[in-house]
Amino acid sequence: MPLEERRASLRRSPLGRLLLRFLSALYGLGVALRNAGYALRLLPSKRLPARTVCIGNLTTGGTGKTTAVLLAAQTVRGRNLKAAILCRGYRRKAETEEVLALLDSSDAAWEEVGDEPWMMHRMLKGRGVPILISADRYRAGLAAIKYYAPDVLLLDDGFQHRKLRRDADVVLVSATDPFGGGSLLPHGTLREPVSALRRAALVLLTHADSVSPERLKEIREAVLGAKPGLKIAVAVHRPEGVLDLKSDRRHSISYLKGKRISCLCAIGDPRSFEDSLRQAGAHLQQIWRFPDHHPFTVEELRSIETLRRGAPIVTTFKDFVRLPQSWRDILSGDVLALSVKLEITSGLDDWETVLFGYHVRH
Repeated sequence: MPLEERRASLRRSPLGRLLLRFLSALYGLGVALRNAGYALRLLPSKRLPARTVCIGNLTTGGTGKTTAVLLAAQTVRGRNLKAAILCRGYRRKAETEEVLALLDSSDAAWEEVGDEPWMMHRMLKGRGVPILISADRYRAGLAAIKYYAPDVLLLDDGFQHRKLRRDADVVLVSATDPFGGGSLLPHGTLREPVSALRRAALVLLTHADSVSPERLKEIREAVLGAKPGLKIAVAVHRPEGVLDLKSDRRHSISYLKGKRISCLCAIGDPRSFEDSLRQAGAHLQQIWRFPDHHPFTVEELRSIETLRRGAPIVTTFKDFVRLPQSWRDILSGDVLALSVKLEITSGLDDWETVLFGYHVRH
């Protein structure tokens, strides 16, 4: 049973809720002791000889972190500077300290590198942005510096990875669920208390167009309550097109307008994906949701094929990489991946200043 289903099951009973709160208290104690260890320099951490910027979360997902890493890499390349991305490679076959690298023409199965690095590699092909994958991010950073000489190292999903020091932390906060229900794991989805924002240089509020201006103001005030004067940028996710996964043809987002579709995803915030499809004018006749990072099986695809009644399937780039190799033989008709970009609508100067360490003149 997936974690969220287990949590939901426990919340249905008073005893289950009590157990979740007790486990959250234990988890919080562990987090506090660990952070104190790093603050007092009792736990070792290393610094890389290059500017290192972390893009991370307070919660377990659903903030749009991967699109933010892509935007950061594109921002660096847009200034004719070199970027490299350091990833852990979550749920890959063997999470060893060996450093794997993806760059432009390099190829690897997603199971070897992880679904998110593979997706970023596909999205950044041709831009000259290497992606280094290792459980030891310091070692990955040294390899990046040795072989690619980046001006900026981007630490993917590393706000809690304090073994590696960085010059700045960007923390993503989703406006739709900013603080994980107000509780630490496993009762809520917070990895750390909101007070951890004191370590951040910038908070990026994502999905800002999904809430009212009044709600956005409340979230800003809560963020500033954790760290007065903290820089805050605001961003929205814009669907920019779809890719036909069988022919590799790209279509504008208007291709979905008026179509009855089946959507398929296994991501942290499925609602955001589904809302993007609705905003594009698609009619969602079926919605298939699976747990985050779920590797799809042949049996699941066969069931979907039987029930979708010929409707186009639309999924995400992150989910596409986890389809079984025989998906083309199972799924008939249109199989599409939605392309979404992150757009900063407020605080662009602060975003660039944090990335580069200096103010960029436009």
